Amino acid sequence: MWEASALTITVFLPLVGAALITLIPKAKEEAAKPVALGVSLLAFLLSLAILAGYYLGPPGGEGLAYQLRVDWIPVIDASYHVAIDGISLPLFVLSYLLTFLCAVYTFHHLEEPGRPKAFLSLMLLLQTGMAGTFVAFDLVLFFVFWELVLVPMYFMIGIWGGPRREYAAVKFFLYTLFGSVFMLVAFIALYFAGPGTFDIVALQQAGAAGEFGLTFQRLAFLGIFLGLAVKVPMWPFHTWLPDAHTEAPTVGSVLLAGILLKMGTYGFVRIALPILPDAAVEYAPIIGALAVIAILYGALCCLAQTDLKRLIAFSSVGHMGFVMLGIATLTPVGVNAAIFGMIAHGIITGMLFFAVGSIKERYHSRAIADIGGGVLQTMPRMGAVLTFVAIASLGLPPLPGFWGEVVALYAAFNPAEALVDAGFLTFFRVLMVLGAIGTVLTAGYFLNMLQKVTMGTAPARWREADLSDVSAIEWGAWSPLLVMTVAIGLVPVLVFGITDPAVSAVLTALGA
Repeated sequence: MWEASALTITVFLPLVGAALITLIPKAKEEAAKPVALGVSLLAFLLSLAILAGYYLGPPGGEGLAYQLRVDWIPVIDASYHVAIDGISLPLFVLSYLLTFLCAVYTFHHLEEPGRPKAFLSLMLLLQTGMAGTFVAFDLVLFFVFWELVLVPMYFMIGIWGGPRREYAAVKFFLYTLFGSVFMLVAFIALYFAGPGTFDIVALQQAGAAGEFGLTFQRLAFLGIFLGLAVKVPMWPFHTWLPDAHTEAPTVGSVLLAGILLKMGTYGFVRIALPILPDAAVEYAPIIGALAVIAILYGALCCLAQTDLKRLIAFSSVGHMGFVMLGIATLTPVGVNAAIFGMIAHGIITGMLFFAVGSIKERYHSRAIADIGGGVLQTMPRMGAVLTFVAIASLGLPPLPGFWGEVVALYAAFNPAEALVDAGFLTFFRVLMVLGAIGTVLTAGYFLNMLQKVTMGTAPARWREADLSDVSAIEWGAWSPLLVMTVAIGLVPVLVFGITDPAVSAVLTALGA
């Protein structure tokens, strides 16, 4: 019974927690904090139990574990089909870890106007949408979870965000909704052109068997591409991201960077590539080119930023560019690098947003000029945390940022045989060189930021302000991320060992 119901219980437990929080009287809404903490902790422990069970027990049919398929909407052959494999498992567990750590962080860090009852119920609702996306194996179910995350994130930005929160929230909502419309149309087209089902496994088998014509694949891939590219976000669909990150509350930024962006890249690996393999080969050079543009563009934008949070937001554009470059190679090496990059980015950039949120709380500003340097002098532990995580993000070996980037570049040097046969070997090697230049620029803007923020002598007003260093609550929220940064950097097989068999199985349709 546990095997069949584990994913359902774990996915919907946060939703139950959100409902319980709404029942708390307004006069006692501070009680929402321990409730959210308890629910998120229990859900995280259940995700760890699923992780342990995946390690100890062999996957079920079709290479999937914890699989449950129940008729849902029989008239269109849509089912409640959930399962997990090595591609979705790391992202699934990471979503629960970050949500739990956000619940810890909000005990003493909840932006105005407060209202923990509303904020934490939205956070738990968001958790259900994020986790459900990674385990849904029916396109209708996938789309429901995909859209579910829009509502809580819209309100988290629009109510608890910065001065331009309404603009950022509306822009986030409209961009992602716009892309979702095209993706939904493509999903419906797959239903009618294929075996008459929304089941992802059945559609992957149809794609591997060549049931979809090339012209149809091109159009369907374009629709799915638009929906996923906005969420990643790929250049030039990225413009909502810096505004959303800049205005979002700290917890919103952590979950947006740590999990929501990965829903787009995950969709490419789970849906677009295996179901539409011929179109994937044709679109791969375009995806690779856009990915490298994002790497270089994001780095150059970071060099020009004066707002600490906006700098980290633009860095996400570049880091997700490396993820998409790995996917564009259509090789097991590249896709494994992409998934590793997703996990590394979620841990490291989530931690960066935590640190910047706490710095902003002390300095009442995110402007680098207002901080004026010397954070290592005024708050040595805070400065050390920021320095360590920034160095991890710039790709210093053997920290996680290095493995995601260098393996993606290696994969670009040896793209899939189908791309080589089509004459794109030189093209991808040029992309590799340009991507490598991006790694140098990434190091440049992070070191420049550290020099301006942490080094030197702090202005007198901050030396006299007696700024508090990292608190116990902050250590509680940050320590797991700092430990994981070291662990998966030193032992990358902790991630690669899970993802590699599943990636190889998914890419069979591409002949990789």
